Amino acid sequence: MSNLEVAPQETDCTSTPANGTLLIEARTVPLGGVRGITVNRTLPSRQVPTIGAWCFVDHFGPAPADSMVVLPHPHTALQTVTWPLTGSIHHRDSVGSDVIVRPGELNLMTAGHGVSHSEISLVGPDPLRGLQLWLALPDDALNAAPAFEQHTGLPIVETGTLTATVLTGEFAGARSPATTYTPVVGAQLSLRPGTSTIELEPGFEYGLMVLDGPVRVDGRALPDGDLLYLGPGHQGVELSTTTGSRMIMLGGEPFEAELIMWWNFIGRSHQDILRARQEWEDHSVRFGTVAGHGSERIPAPPMPITILKPRRRNKPVRRTDGEDDR
Repeated sequence: MSNLEVAPQETDCTSTPANGTLLIEARTVPLGGVRGITVNRTLPSRQVPTIGAWCFVDHFGPAPADSMVVLPHPHTALQTVTWPLTGSIHHRDSVGSDVIVRPGELNLMTAGHGVSHSEISLVGPDPLRGLQLWLALPDDALNAAPAFEQHTGLPIVETGTLTATVLTGEFAGARSPATTYTPVVGAQLSLRPGTSTIELEPGFEYGLMVLDGPVRVDGRALPDGDLLYLGPGHQGVELSTTTGSRMIMLGGEPFEAELIMWWNFIGRSHQDILRARQEWEDHSVRFGTVAGHGSERIPAPPMPITILKPRRRNKPVRRTDGEDDR
């Protein structure tokens, strides 16, 4: 999916919270585009630029089933993860993929040096709703060849009063087949009434977001759509609900590389972004072509007048005292 903001700003990738937890409130972002899409965005934020390699979290919908019309657009140095909750999306890309992704199925596209794709939602009985996530690629994968995977049979595991679908990485002994380049985890958690305690990897940081229904995290109510950040050092978390609910969990080892995120590009320097933008505008072979759209594509916005500078992320302090820092 494209970031369709008409005047994208440099993302201020400052330090994460020094310790404990932080509630990241979702902000509404009108993306524009052919029919206009509004999303709730929690990453990146000023306090938390990334959670592991997860660097972009958009929750879109519910919206009319055919409201997403995202024409061909480019990406660099990232992986896109598309997870529909309701409705279906037609994906085409410059690798030659031409697939429809439905709820319970995962689309994973690796940009590497450069890729382009389109996403158009289809008419159907259900409204369109889902998650668009990005994973930043580490330095040794920046020049990887673009690739695409669709996974229609993700592992499902039950623990306590929850059922987890493992999107990426490993959770509760189940491992996703999706290709990733840094230690990460992504899972959809479906909670039945009651309480479950899930184990966490102490070396990871995590984000928890409610999709449906009331949830309490370690006794604290988590508002729908906001993202609860858990810094490194947490070994477990208690989830409880009285009526049943659904949530998303993202995590990973803190991502140390400096990042510049602008429009649909990730780079390490202003020149990386400038070069990618110009090559997209020049119809460079770097981004290939997406079949089925003729000459239609999304043009790149103008570059800002300032120099885009990578911002070093401070290393989060590990939680070691066992106290709740909220």
